[in-house]
Amino acid sequence: MNDPDSTAAIATVGARLRALRGERDLTLAVLAQQTGISVSTLSRLESGRRKATLELLLPVASALGVSLDDLVRSEPQDPRVRQVPQKIGSHTSIPLTRQPGNLQAYKLIVEPTDDPVTQKTHEGYEWFYVLSGKIRLRLGDRETVLRAGEAAEFDTRVPHWFGAVDGPAELLSLFGKQGERIHLRARTGR
Repeated sequence: MNDPDSTAAIATVGARLRALRGERDLTLAVLAQQTGISVSTLSRLESGRRKATLELLLPVASALGVSLDDLVRSEPQDPRVRQVPQKIGSHTSIPLTRQPGNLQAYKLIVEPTDDPVTQKTHEGYEWFYVLSGKIRLRLGDRETVLRAGEAAEFDTRVPHWFGAVDGPAELLSLFGKQGERIHLRARTGR
């Protein structure tokens, strides 16, 4: 006996897959290369002419950076992100993404500190936007002060440190562990 909810969820996989692939600007050829599934099979899966199986969905979900539940979910889930803030030294980090994956978003609240500047390095690439206050960024031998409305991006393999200047500061931060760069798109006039 077939479960009607399962049947409905499987029926929506094609449209969901097409939408997720479009959001990530992936062609069928690129997704095929990432998953090892042929372009024709992926095309039939998206159009509903191929039944979704775990054997197909697991590598597709992994390549798209979503959970299997997100790929087959027929009802939208609660969009609110409810993550627990973490305090590390003078920085409070509030996760803004809940999905595992390479690119993560955070709101950072940075308090001023008298601690010595200790630059660190690690794999990844970071972009941040100053929402309020001022941030002093030391990147290698260069030091810059960023104010509200300014952004910075850098390879985290370069020694770096940042801290608040003259009071607390708030940042929006995007971080990619594998060194993904942020691609901003501007709408072109018609």
